[in-house]
Amino acid sequence: MVLALPGAQVGFAGSRVRPADADPAAYTAEAQVAAGAVDAVTGPQELRETLGWWLRLLTCPSTTPAPPPEPLGDTAVLPATGWDAVRRARSPRRPRAAAYLDAYFTHRVAISGDRCGGTDPDGMLCGFGEHEGRTVAYAAQTGAATRPAGYRTAARLIRLSDRLGIPVLTLVDTPGAANDAEAERQGAGAAIADLFGAVAAARTPVTTLVIGEGGSGGALALAAPGNTWATPDSYFSVIAPELAAAILKRPPREVEATADRLRIRPQDLVELGVIRGTVGP
Repeated sequence: MVLALPGAQVGFAGSRVRPADADPAAYTAEAQVAAGAVDAVTGPQELRETLGWWLRLLTCPSTTPAPPPEPLGDTAVLPATGWDAVRRARSPRRPRAAAYLDAYFTHRVAISGDRCGGTDPDGMLCGFGEHEGRTVAYAAQTGAATRPAGYRTAARLIRLSDRLGIPVLTLVDTPGAANDAEAERQGAGAAIADLFGAVAAARTPVTTLVIGEGGSGGALALAAPGNTWATPDSYFSVIAPELAAAILKRPPREVEATADRLRIRPQDLVELGVIRGTVGP
């Protein structure tokens, strides 16, 4: 963990050895937070309390898995069809990760950055929190396409939690990993593979709840082997129905039927043994 005071000088190169035309703002704590090298800037007035929370949270190991959160969305019935599951998972009214984290934790603190020059605040939320008197780490997708920095930050969190003996909760909610040209330049494939490895190698218990869209390897990378659950307003699949139909050379009108054939509903996943169960009904 790296915290910094506002305006602190943070950088590899000291002020006397930098290039003459170097932007001095790049060597500040604020710039290093944006670059993923520092977790947060903390003012002097909050430093004592912040350090107290970090020390409290990081020194409370536990061998018991974190329980999956209670569902917050439409939990009355399970989806009738595969496309119904997709439609409900994509609803703008469905609760997102921040709502789940607020309901689950009495207090939480965030980590930021992949230590490789990137952050993904819009796609992945990571940190540690207090749940029923004990510490649980969290890596939560926000419903957006997750970028490589988000996967690397989650892998960093899981490895740190593993060293400290802190259980991990992951929330899956993404249509898939970012697949634009910039994501490729940032090493999307390698970042996802590294997160798969971190989850698989973790000795500390990992619990996963699928809370919305669980599309492609970008979602599967966060899923705990043998301890993944799903809410009634979610789906989980190696590929989204539209992309599956395109690969199979099916016309757009067959997307809904393809969703049914993929067996992506929560109850299908339980029957297939992909997840342990659903939370809710």
